[in-house]
Amino acid sequence: MGSERPATTRRQMLTRIGILAGSAGLYQAMTSMGHAMGTDFRGAPELKGARKGTRVIVLGAGLAGMLAAYELRKAGYSVKILEYQNRAGGRNITLRGGDTVTELGGHTQKVGFAPGNYINPGPWRIPYHHQALLHYCNAFGVALEPFIELNHNTWLHSTKAFGGKPVRYREYASDFFGYTAELLSKAINQHKLDDVVSAEEQKHVLESMRGWAGLTDTNAWAKGDRSSLRRGFEKPQGGGPDGAPVPSDLLPRGEVMASGMWRNIAFHERLDMQTTMFQPVGGMDNIGKGFARQVQDLITLNCKVSAIHQDDHGVKVTYADMAHGGAMKTEEAEFCVCTIPLPVLSQLDVQVSGKMKEAISAVPYASSVKLGLEFRRRFWEQDDRIYGGVSFTDQPISQISYPSAGIFTKGPGVLLGGYMFGPAAYDFAGMTPQERVEEGIRQGLKIHPQYRKEFLNGVGFAWSRMPWTLGCCSMWSEQARKQHYGTLTSMDNRIVLAGEHASYVGCWQEGAVLSSLAAITALHKRAAGGA
Repeated sequence: MGSERPATTRRQMLTRIGILAGSAGLYQAMTSMGHAMGTDFRGAPELKGARKGTRVIVLGAGLAGMLAAYELRKAGYSVKILEYQNRAGGRNITLRGGDTVTELGGHTQKVGFAPGNYINPGPWRIPYHHQALLHYCNAFGVALEPFIELNHNTWLHSTKAFGGKPVRYREYASDFFGYTAELLSKAINQHKLDDVVSAEEQKHVLESMRGWAGLTDTNAWAKGDRSSLRRGFEKPQGGGPDGAPVPSDLLPRGEVMASGMWRNIAFHERLDMQTTMFQPVGGMDNIGKGFARQVQDLITLNCKVSAIHQDDHGVKVTYADMAHGGAMKTEEAEFCVCTIPLPVLSQLDVQVSGKMKEAISAVPYASSVKLGLEFRRRFWEQDDRIYGGVSFTDQPISQISYPSAGIFTKGPGVLLGGYMFGPAAYDFAGMTPQERVEEGIRQGLKIHPQYRKEFLNGVGFAWSRMPWTLGCCSMWSEQARKQHYGTLTSMDNRIVLAGEHASYVGCWQEGAVLSSLAAITALHKRAAGGA
């Protein structure tokens, strides 16, 4: 393919305006894959009429499993949780100094972060509308704080635009909005939109475009005080005789529109990325710890499940007790809630219907890699005045996220130095952990030249190499969801599945919580009915 970009058509331009006006297009695209839905939580379930002592075995001590155990025990069931790892929490994990990560292939990383620093390799933010997760965080005493998602002073970077140099989010966004508003204003004045905007509406639309984007009185996006009050001044406002500001130059319109960086603006308009967002104080695993405190006495760690069999009377789970030399043991119960990730579950001896087996095998998991990079100082704050938020790049690392906690503190700080999905994640997963970190530094230098000088240590976490999940999260296709979702979320005799894969809020903790509530409700209905 040639290097020339095709001219942007008016239809393409209006499509971009439509996305930014309400992100409806992105929302529809995401919801079709099950990744951006407002959730339907209405409160904790009321499981009345349980036959006391009915035994339930829960497989997996992630959020879905622990919540299932918590609510079932409250209702009177006798519950036991078997967990593969030596910790509870599942993908709700935080890495701190002294932690180790061993992945498939044998590579072991020892985290060298300074005390108080951490990285969340799995979930790292909570949208305001994930009310089920927020409800249980509150109920279990998990302290939350704001997570800064959108920061107008972060960087947008494309290797193909603006000479490969990063530009401030506020500069690009202001110019994109300004040029877009100017385009619409010209179309109105030239009567190109007469079939859309009535004559009495035109005055109001023009006025709103001027005020919204900061256009001149002649409806132009131009260098001056109005544009600089949005994108920033070349010389900021000051005091004294030399306090007058100097307006900043605009980015060239052609490059603004051709760069494709408008996608980074639209990113924050998606429902699941809108403010306000939250994070647990001190690390995401504090949610897992909060859940675990409720059911700690029910959890047995280091249990490697190999078979799940059932008949009309109950369920028998066979597992290796890795804490006692791998001794084979069995656990029996009337019912089972299975939260084992599907790539692992599909490889076990599971006695379920043919349709359920097909459903379990029909959902691939995404490959994802996160890089946690620790630096001697928080140069992004001290040099660049960036306090939280995300910078974007078209390089494989995709984005750099700045910590929302510890702002203005002295000493070392940790960045999320890369967050990869898809092909880039497979490429990074194929590297050694040290190579992942080095590549993250190399790409990050194009945005932050301080990287090499200030770097201390890092960790590269590849989800496809984690033996207990074999991927980051479920990636339903529209066709697979139509064909298999109903089966996957229904009881199969005495076994019911839960986890983010059994929800329309895939890849989010909210999905795990909601799926758990749905699963135990179905189980309780079956158990209370005496079937």
